[in-house]
Amino acid sequence: MKNGFNPKIRRFVALAEKLPYFDFDDLTGLEKNRNYLKILFSRYEKAGKLIRLKKGLYTTRVFLDAIEKKGFLSIYQEFLANSLCPSSYLSLDYILYEHNCLTELPNNFTSIAKNKTVDFTNNLGNFFYHKIKNNLFCGFAVVKRGDFSVLKASKAKALFDYVYLRKNGLSDKKAVEELRLNLDNFKAGDWREFKKYVVLGGSAKIKKIFKLLRQ
Repeated sequence: MKNGFNPKIRRFVALAEKLPYFDFDDLTGLEKNRNYLKILFSRYEKAGKLIRLKKGLYTTRVFLDAIEKKGFLSIYQEFLANSLCPSSYLSLDYILYEHNCLTELPNNFTSIAKNKTVDFTNNLGNFFYHKIKNNLFCGFAVVKRGDFSVLKASKAKALFDYVYLRKNGLSDKKAVEELRLNLDNFKAGDWREFKKYVVLGGSAKIKKIFKLLRQ
């Protein structure tokens, strides 16, 4: 974003370029007229200097270029996956691929959300969120890199989430095999953790799938 002659716009630019994302409320200290902000946002977005992340939420091209230069773009995308839908953690295909449990590179950032199923698409990727029961919203930890902290599922929880959402279609060994999962690197501790979620979920279908996965 290029500084203009208007001091107010210069202050807006200086603040916006330092934030990982922002909305109108973050800038009302500089400008209380929301209509003016909407016009300003629209102008900069059309110029490619503002990147719309979802309705009402933005980042700047300057900020993205800076973190990409530092090698932090990938962790920022993960951080964004948490931020676009509060009370969520990365899981499913994305985490399974990270642990070499899936051979095909996922096209999306896949997450488990506590409150709703939703998705967002922007210039930084496709972000999908799947709701799960409150008592199963667990099995994740904070991963830090640079200035960013990200909630990511453990390997075992990612697998549990993955089959839990597909449990109605995994009625026999053939269906499980068609998932083409690579579970060679699942250790005894991973399976114990997985079984903990099976008990917590209390689903007879998941108990059966657990046995099929271990065969």
